[in-house]
Amino acid sequence: MPIAAKPDALHALLREIFGHTSFRASQEEVCRTAVGGRDLLLVMPTGAGKSLCYQLPAVALGGTALVISPLIALMEDQVAKLAALGLNVARIHSGLDRADSREACVRYLKGELNYLFIAPERLRVPGFPEMLGKRKPALIAIDEAHCISQWGHDFRPDYRMIGQYIPALRPAVVVALTATATPAVQADIVNQLDMNNPALFIHGFRRRNLAIEVVELPIPERLAAISGLLTDKSRRPAIVYATSRKSAESLAEELSRKLPAAAYHAGLEPEQREHVQTRFLKGELDVVVATIAFGMGIDKADIRTVIHAGLPSTLEGYYQEIGRAGRDGKPSRTYLMHSYADQRTQDFFLARDYPPSTQLEQIFKRLTADPQPVEDLRQQVRLGNEEFDKALEKLEIHGGARIDYSGGVTRGVTGWKKTYDTQARFRAEQFDKVVRFTDGAECRMGALVRHFGDEEDADTSCGICDICDPAGAVLRQFRRADASERAIACQIADELRMVSYKAAGTVQRMLEATEDISRASFDAVLDAMVRAGLLAIEDAEFEKDGETRRYRKLSLTDDGLRSGAVEKAELLLADGVAEAFAHHAGPKVKKGKSKMAKEFRGGGKQRRLEILEEDQKPLSREAEALAGKIKIWRSAEAKRLGVPPYIVLHDRALRALAQARPENPNQLLEVDGIGPAKLERFGDALLELCSAG
Repeated sequence: MPIAAKPDALHALLREIFGHTSFRASQEEVCRTAVGGRDLLLVMPTGAGKSLCYQLPAVALGGTALVISPLIALMEDQVAKLAALGLNVARIHSGLDRADSREACVRYLKGELNYLFIAPERLRVPGFPEMLGKRKPALIAIDEAHCISQWGHDFRPDYRMIGQYIPALRPAVVVALTATATPAVQADIVNQLDMNNPALFIHGFRRRNLAIEVVELPIPERLAAISGLLTDKSRRPAIVYATSRKSAESLAEELSRKLPAAAYHAGLEPEQREHVQTRFLKGELDVVVATIAFGMGIDKADIRTVIHAGLPSTLEGYYQEIGRAGRDGKPSRTYLMHSYADQRTQDFFLARDYPPSTQLEQIFKRLTADPQPVEDLRQQVRLGNEEFDKALEKLEIHGGARIDYSGGVTRGVTGWKKTYDTQARFRAEQFDKVVRFTDGAECRMGALVRHFGDEEDADTSCGICDICDPAGAVLRQFRRADASERAIACQIADELRMVSYKAAGTVQRMLEATEDISRASFDAVLDAMVRAGLLAIEDAEFEKDGETRRYRKLSLTDDGLRSGAVEKAELLLADGVAEAFAHHAGPKVKKGKSKMAKEFRGGGKQRRLEILEEDQKPLSREAEALAGKIKIWRSAEAKRLGVPPYIVLHDRALRALAQARPENPNQLLEVDGIGPAKLERFGDALLELCSAG
């Protein structure tokens, strides 16, 4: 009786071989689909158990599973785990010598392997695909499948070629897996692999234990903030993502003076990268400061913090990177630091990675049907070495050049320019979405879920990001709107009350005619209104003179339409970085505030002095007693939630609470540090403590 027909067979294999007593969400359905012989695409977050979805069906089907994996570290990690379970595994990649690769091929042909892992470029080796075809695999698993798509954030040319080899390996079932793929990428994966009526499993983009903070912070101030955050051991282990190798090394060097930290990037020797990764996995390093080269396949469940010390190039990459935090399900926090300087950096990267099509044209004109060595071709064009390499790579990707395994280059198709220009525009739009994400006032997790096409789940607020719970933010600081800002909010509401929506630019111009208000201040008030649930902002576009023009639609929510809602609402404006994280890096780091923060501070300096004086005032005997009771409650609540006490309630808010002794929810909201999310979560308990104190 075939194993697929046995009702309890998969559960038995799950228990006996993989040591699990039950499947995680969706795993069983995915496994049964694969064992039943149907191709499938699985999009599931990092840490949700994607690997089992090809590993278990492979054993159930018998024969050998061919696993295509993009990184040696990822491959080695999977091979070691499967071998530890007593399964027969081999791998072939550039880090092995020929003897090891030949032995793996012999074992494959003899049918001795449960799994054969290969790097995608191996398929270009003459004779290798034919060798695989002599004893066809039972299953083909393609890990990190977003690399196949030219719309994917980590597109790789060798992945794009996989589809042409699959027909010769049929009837093997094809299982494509990734943690991140937008609807466009999903469709492209299915198309490129020519999957047969595939089942699509698109699950769980929402990470309920990840709190996201996004803060504008000049580059010179970031080391101070990162150092201050990670000095607290409860925020470690941590990954800090840097935008360049140089900045990764610089940050790691500074952090290593205070805590166990090291740099990781593609420019290091393989042995050094392996050493850093191993130390991090074993807990010998608390922090890895890395470029995007680090992370794929890293199976470390207890990472508490992921910090981006600069803007990522895509939301897909950003989502995958923050997903490495909190894989054990415990509360974890992520921080994205940005400024206008990051946009200039990404513009540089875009220009480097997508050179002018005229450079590609120089190479294309010199290609013929006869193969030419790459170095001969290099001598014929007037391009620097890096420019030439990038232009040739793009020309090959888009079909204008063909490179055989020996390095010979021949002329390809003539239509390469159209697809190249399309992809270059697409990459620029990808980064525009990152910028809009940082500027947005929508729930951070909801915005990411929406980006991946899950509109139904996108409207659910996470309750823990800096938008949903500004009072609970750690790095990002907020303040209450002053009288003039509240008046502007009322004017905005009046403008929108009688219409379904208006363009943000139209409303701003109306205000500029009567008020002295900057664009940054206007946007800050809009964001505050969104946080308060009064306003909705939607990205929209229209065509004019053959160009697509984007704008923001403003409309009042049901709450915003209620009479007096704006006057009564708590409006919180972003106010830079919490002072606690501004001085940890020592005299090297210049103290300062971001341009945007300066624009909305107004009388911020005086306000900070008032807060400082208030914090230093001794509490009355009654207030001191109440503060003690609140601290006891805070400790118990933090333990219950598995978070540090300051996440529940900052010391400043605790003191203010003990002094104010609020008697009702409205009074509680007047206390600095208590926002709507804190009121909803802890309001009853705090009011009970204050009334009994």
